[in-house]
Amino acid sequence: MRSCTAETIFAAEGYSVKSAGTSKSATTTISDEIINWADLIFAMEEKHKSIITNYFPDSSNGKRIIVLNIPDNYYYMEDELVELLKEKIKPYLS
Repeated sequence: MRSCTAETIFAAEGYSVKSAGTSKSATTTISDEIINWADLIFAMEEKHKSIITNYFPDSSNGKRIIVLNIPDNYYYMEDELVELLKEKIKPYLS
C-alpha cells in the first residue's frame, strides 16, 4: 500500500510515476523495464533496494535508489502515510 499511495499522490501532482513491488504477489512487480524507465527510484525499505540491485544488476547499475525507511504498517492513502511520503520524497523532486 505504500508504493500505491505514493503513486497516487505524486501522479495527482503531475509527476510521471510508477509503483512496483518486490514480492511475487505484488499487483505490479519490479522489472528491468520499470527500472530502465525510472530516473529516480524510491525504495520503502533497505531490503527492497537490495532486491533491486541483486536481482536486476544491469538495469539498476548507476540508478539512484533512495531508501525511505517507511515500515509496512499503513493502509492505502492513510493520512499518516500520505504525510510521511510527502515529507520524505519532496526534497528529491525538482
